[in-house]
Amino acid sequence: MPYLAAVAAMEERAARIAMGDASESIWLLEHPPLYTAGTSAKPADLTDPDRFPVYPSKRGGQYTYHGPGQRVIYVMLDVGKRGRDVRRFVEQLENWVIATLAEFNVTGEIRAGRVGVWVVRDDKPLTVTGKKPEDKIAAIGIRLRKWVSFHGISINVEPNLDHFTGIVPCGITEHGVTSLVDLGLPVAMDDLDVALQRCFGRIF
Repeated sequence: MPYLAAVAAMEERAARIAMGDASESIWLLEHPPLYTAGTSAKPADLTDPDRFPVYPSKRGGQYTYHGPGQRVIYVMLDVGKRGRDVRRFVEQLENWVIATLAEFNVTGEIRAGRVGVWVVRDDKPLTVTGKKPEDKIAAIGIRLRKWVSFHGISINVEPNLDHFTGIVPCGITEHGVTSLVDLGLPVAMDDLDVALQRCFGRIF
């Protein structure tokens, strides 16, 4: 789905939820290759500005990539009715991703100071500091308006990982990016969607 059309529809739906005219909703979709700049994006982190279209975004965070093979999850939930605790809401989103990855025997982890969900790579050489390398498998960036969330999550199923090289993903240079297929798991998008739906109720 084209990015601008998706964002316009998402913002319209979030506004209707805030007014009580629409139910909460979660959209699972894909975009053509593009970069988005969150509210904290640094121009220097866009290393290949002519590679794909670049769109400013109202979500938190820095630069990220969206493209085929990546499940984009737009989360339009009424956080006002869910306790008005933004930190807890973000933790719930993280835990939803972690529970979903566990369905495929992937251990997703959270790191202080690094937004998103990370995977420790036992199949790669140790870093120069002697630690196991960690790659990002999911990004999280949300916005709240009138206590309704929009934007959300992206999970890498089988995107072209080379497309991430046109940016410094989320401003982090010392770690890489991975996907379920890159980890050696032949997971299809439909498989991920089923797991997302199955795990949602456990967290929310």
